[in-house]
Amino acid sequence: MRGEDARHLTRVLRAEPGRQYEISDGQAAWLAEIAEARGDRVVFRVVEPVDSPAPPLRMTLCAALIKFDRFEWIVEKATELGVERILPVETTRSEKGLVAAAGKRRQRWERIAFEAGQQARRLGPPEILPAVRFQRALEEPAGHHYFLEETTAPPLLQALPALRLATDRIVLLAGPEGGWTDPERELAAAADWQAVSLGPLVLRAETAALAGLAVIGAAWMR
Repeated sequence: MRGEDARHLTRVLRAEPGRQYEISDGQAAWLAEIAEARGDRVVFRVVEPVDSPAPPLRMTLCAALIKFDRFEWIVEKATELGVERILPVETTRSEKGLVAAAGKRRQRWERIAFEAGQQARRLGPPEILPAVRFQRALEEPAGHHYFLEETTAPPLLQALPALRLATDRIVLLAGPEGGWTDPERELAAAADWQAVSLGPLVLRAETAALAGLAVIGAAWMR
């Protein structure tokens, strides 16, 4: 290992020969022992493979753009919950200027996802896609499309298919602060997205997105 990560190990964590870490090349993971640690160079000796199970399904989160500190929280926690892709979405009630600024934030979001993926023992982080407008998000390909709504929609858990496979692709669309507009609801319905609810209480945008992912991920683990 070379570069910033190696310097972090040697200078911040004071890594020394003999200490063990889990390492990954993005395809597999191993328990490894440091054989040499100097400056910006760390040499590992592989001890044994580490089991790194794949997520139970392929999930894409289409998340309405909200204030960036809260959106960063979505990126971090959605990574821990196993999403494959995160698509920021401009909605009618998204704050003005967020889409233009999203391009500058994307690299930071990728770093957050990378670090969260390491903590969660993922082999790799989710893909952070460029922000798109609402209508474009409705075109995301998947076997199942879920549109988080308020209490008028059926419960998410009841809407999930009885047959659940690891090859399934799910897209979850989570709304902004203030909720959807009627035209957005109509567009989603016309595009065959299924409106679903997370219960009778009013949730923050970031809470709703992550609760929906947790429900779906847990359902596919059965």
